[in-house]
Amino acid sequence: MSDPTKKRKYIPDITTALRADVIHMPGVISECSGIRFHGRRIKSVIFTTDAAQLINHNADAVMAVYPFTPHPAISNALISISPVPVFAGVGGGTTGGARCAQIAIFSEAQGAVGLVVNSPTTLETIRAIFEVVDTPIICTVISEYMDIGARLEAGVSILNVSGASRTVGIVRKIRQQYPDVPIIATGGPSDETILETIWAGANAITVTPPTSAELFKIKMDQYRLTAEESCRGGTRLI
Repeated sequence: MSDPTKKRKYIPDITTALRADVIHMPGVISECSGIRFHGRRIKSVIFTTDAAQLINHNADAVMAVYPFTPHPAISNALISISPVPVFAGVGGGTTGGARCAQIAIFSEAQGAVGLVVNSPTTLETIRAIFEVVDTPIICTVISEYMDIGARLEAGVSILNVSGASRTVGIVRKIRQQYPDVPIIATGGPSDETILETIWAGANAITVTPPTSAELFKIKMDQYRLTAEESCRGGTRLI
């Protein structure tokens, strides 16, 4: 928790008119410690594989995980357009074993700064990935009953806690048992839940943004309202 008596440093905020309308991460994420990847500190992580969103956000990194078998063409496309580091999904659920290790090699070569394996990933698959890459393995944790120690021993460097309503409890339990392990965690729907997750021990927070369709609906509603107001004022739309 931050010291309320400590004076915050002034941070200049530079943007442009066209770049102002992007997906903004909640400001309270600044309260977490962050995790340094090759000297670059990452606190906020946007969870998306939407190409338009990948370019229009202010997060420190991207969690690029999707509900299909990982493919090198997808990771290459996402990493190549992202202006920030990408944590690339390499399987572990539907996909496992040697194929996971091969995808991990491709993702590392493409520039991923972290390789994300899903919660069902076997220890054998984690070891197979660890043996062939030099990129940190990030393991998704969905339950407080998962064997964290075995996964760390197999080669996992970072934990990605995604336990829905149980996330805070899972993070707290892990932090009690492993004081120094880096933890990324979902922050929930509000500033309060994000702070609870940080206070429980999360070093970085993932944020799932609205879909592009939902965001576009908001913009279209604004356009329609502006058009209606213009018509009422006697202005003819061109």
